[in-house]
Amino acid sequence: MTYEHLDSDLVNELLNDGRASLRSLAEELDVSVTTVSNHLSDLEDEGVIEGYTPKIDYDAVGYDVTAVMQLKAEGNALPEITETLKDHHQMISVYEVTGDYDVIAIGKFQDTDDMNDQIKTLITDPDINQSNTSIVLNAVSENEQFELETE
Repeated sequence: MTYEHLDSDLVNELLNDGRASLRSLAEELDVSVTTVSNHLSDLEDEGVIEGYTPKIDYDAVGYDVTAVMQLKAEGNALPEITETLKDHHQMISVYEVTGDYDVIAIGKFQDTDDMNDQIKTLITDPDINQSNTSIVLNAVSENEQFELETE
């Protein structure tokens, strides 16, 4: 195998099995264990691979409600609002966005009462001008990652 696409191929193999051993990766990619180890270290050092995290089925652990919140922020308060949301343990994604709202946050909650309590606490911030919350009825696709192209 040439090393031309080795990094992309290595990332794609890890997307399929994040717990794959160096030996199995080397066999799959037809390179030495040392080569895989070196490239993996480089990808980690460069921040391409930031860690190895299990995929959690939140429904299975009792977080059955997903809410999508859209927020309008007051002037320069955006960094404080996003930091508060990011630090909230039930928020799984927080985005600064363009359009009618400034922030979109996605949270997981145990039930609608838990969601209601948490959201009311979060949106009482005087720097939040407007909010719109939607409850997800069906997660068609969630937390998916995609393989890198190797042209």
